[in-house]
This record gives sequence, C-alpha cells and structure tokens, in this order.
Amino acid sequence: MNDVIEQSRKFFDSGYYCAESVIRSIAGHYGADPDLLTKVATGFCAGVSRSSGMCGAVSGAIMAIGLIKGRTSPEQPVYPVYILVQRLLDSFRKEFGSINCGRLVGCDLNTPEGQTWFKENDLRSRCSNFTGQATRMALEIIRSAD
Repeated sequence: MNDVIEQSRKFFDSGYYCAESVIRSIAGHYGADPDLLTKVATGFCAGVSRSSGMCGAVSGAIMAIGLIKGRTSPEQPVYPVYILVQRLLDSFRKEFGSINCGRLVGCDLNTPEGQTWFKENDLRSRCSNFTGQATRMALEIIRSAD
C-alpha cells in the first residue's frame, strides 16, 4: 500500500494535480487504464476546476472507490458504494477539518490573488499531503470492503 501512496505523491509532485494523481496511482495498482482515468479526473482538480468545491484528492479517491467497488448494471444497488464513500468523507473531514478545497488551502484558486497566495505559502506541499492521505484512505476502504 505504501508504494501506491508514494506513487500518488510522486505523480502530484511531478505536475499532475490532486484528483489525477490519486486515481492514476490507484488505477495503475488495480490494472485499470491510468491514462484514461487521469483524463476523467482532470476537471475535478483544484477543488472542481478552481471553483472552491470539493478537494480534488477527495474526488479522485471517490472515483477510485467507484472504479474498484462500483456497480456495472442498474440492477445492482448503489448503497454499498455510498457507504464506502461516506466513510472516506468522514475520515478526511476528521483528519483535515473539511473536504472543501477553499477551506483546506485558505484561498480562492480561481483568482489571481488566491493563486499568488497558494504559491507564496507553498500550499502545493499541503496538497501533496492531501493527495497521499486521500490515496491511503481510499486504499484502506477498498481493502476493508473485500
């Protein structure tokens, strides 16, 4: 598990964003197409395209849970995955105080001032931590559901 978490942080540190890094590392670990899933995740990065919405690392972790535990037909229930996602959200909130990107980084990434604040305060390192921890949480939840 540690290698997947480390890979997620390496992806982030190399220039991929939060949601991309989480889903890319977990997808690769489970044998899914990481390039395709990275594309799917791009719009969820930076708090859903800099809208100050849900943290991209959390979004990537939700996608990863769905990738591995999601349903493949409308006859299957959604509730088992909802329970897993709710566990993820609760864990992330407990550890970091919020699942909202704007609250986690303390700025609005959709403004030049917010982007400057983000860079000047080295918030990318904070986001790297969120990325690694969301990956860890998703993996633990996926494994516990086996």
